[in-house]
Amino acid sequence: MKLWQGRFSKDTARIFDEFNASIMVDINLFEYDVMGSVAHVKMLSKCDIIPEDEGKLIVNTLYEILNDFKEGKIEFDMSDEDVHMLIEKELIKRIGQVGKKVHTARSRNDQVVLDERLFCREKNLYLQELIKNLIDTIIKLAEENIDTIMPGFTHLQKAQPVLFSHYILAYAQMLKRDLLRFRQNFISINLNPLGSAALAGTTFDIDRFFVADQLEFDGVTENSIDTVSDRDFILEMLFNIAMLQMHLSRLAEDFIIFNTDEFRFIELDDAFCSGSSIMPQKKNPDALELIRGKTGRTFGNLIGLLTVLKALPLSYNKDMQEDKEFLFDSIDTAEKSLIIVNEILKTLKVNKENMLLACKSGFINATDLADYLVTKGVAFRDAHFVVGNIVKYCIENNKSLEELSTEEFKRFCDKIEEDVFKFISLENCIKRRKSYGATSPELVKKQIENLKEFLRAYE
Repeated sequence: MKLWQGRFSKDTARIFDEFNASIMVDINLFEYDVMGSVAHVKMLSKCDIIPEDEGKLIVNTLYEILNDFKEGKIEFDMSDEDVHMLIEKELIKRIGQVGKKVHTARSRNDQVVLDERLFCREKNLYLQELIKNLIDTIIKLAEENIDTIMPGFTHLQKAQPVLFSHYILAYAQMLKRDLLRFRQNFISINLNPLGSAALAGTTFDIDRFFVADQLEFDGVTENSIDTVSDRDFILEMLFNIAMLQMHLSRLAEDFIIFNTDEFRFIELDDAFCSGSSIMPQKKNPDALELIRGKTGRTFGNLIGLLTVLKALPLSYNKDMQEDKEFLFDSIDTAEKSLIIVNEILKTLKVNKENMLLACKSGFINATDLADYLVTKGVAFRDAHFVVGNIVKYCIENNKSLEELSTEEFKRFCDKIEEDVFKFISLENCIKRRKSYGATSPELVKKQIENLKEFLRAYE
């Protein structure tokens, strides 16, 4: 018999039991449900709602149940409905009538949101650590390649020379923003919802702030109706994960391209590639492709929960049971993606020679030639037109800018002198970009130091 069946005159249909059960999903909340119940029972004892000896018995038995669960001794199936009913049923089985008091002054509505907040809090902190680890790995990779020159791209076409260190640090900046978003999300998560009961609070003289202290929450929620129907903190987490995955997917796409024979800018470690079932020569970047592919799932999980919530009337509705699969899947994807990308970067081989060779084509110093003309008194728009003509001439004659003679340059502008060749050298193109946040070595080093300081100060 179900624990809530008193009002019903017949059993629920088997097909509905299967449709209604969430135990196979929310079993992931087992430990958090026990933690919440322990804090709740301690509060009930403190407030003299249940006798102290009964409270201690319930708490000790809950810990025994948790230990048995971790050792795989707790059996469950669809008939248990959800993790809350499973634990309560197990408690009653072990200590009888006293176990039935565990649910005094609470509802599954505030109980489930408590479990989810405890779960999200732990996962949020873990994701923050993984992101910090990845930023640190990127910093090390940048330091190792502080002088490595590569072509920077716009529209997937060679644009201007940049340092590889500057390029890879762009992802560190994305991750820094991700980190700050997760920290803000933690503030939304870390509030105690327990005591809101079904939606209106409880008639018992409970102490919600005591429970908050027991569970190390920063405070309590303010409105019981809002509390049991609030999944904003999960939506925030799903959004943060979707944004994070989008950043990781962009990195994956870059590396998939850079790893091809056409580029050969990098080489991925064998540990994160796989072969073909038919083509023995293949070394496929499957880990990166999966990160790129699984990112779509995290987008779908966010949209899925938004769709579930978009038209729900206040307060709790059973639709909210669907939030967990979205949440668990996105968190699992993000955790694994961060760990894999971190290991890929640690084992990455950077082909500096190929990157530098790629800079020799594509006229990536054309903007610098225009800037050179500006230093000679030519208006930039006129300089832009002149350089465009020079590039067209180079294409027609199969030459690079560096291969032109001074006399050839002068056909287009008589202000060009011998010093132009020093101005348009790749090394000088890099060094002269000194606007704050640019790609010169000194500014890249400054960016690295700022990121290190950010990580040191981050709490």
